[in-house]
Amino acid sequence: MQVHKSVIKRARQNKKRNLRNVAIKSRMKTLIKNVHAAVVTKEGVELSLSEAISAIDKAANKGIIHKNTANRKKSKLCQNVPIVK
Repeated sequence: MQVHKSVIKRARQNKKRNLRNVAIKSRMKTLIKNVHAAVVTKEGVELSLSEAISAIDKAANKGIIHKNTANRKKSKLCQNVPIVK
């Protein structure tokens, strides 16, 4: 690794961004798992679904996941959720 100021700063920034991105991705995956668990128990499905979709959209808007990946994940979630009226 070079010993330039810019390289040191870039490494520091990358470390912070990586931690932030991992946290956002982890939260998104947890909320998706919560939706699957809610479908099985049939409790709080709509609330958990809306939280998961919101987290997926936020990750896509921040560029952590691609827009098409976000749409695919949301579509797959909605297929598994029964329609509640």
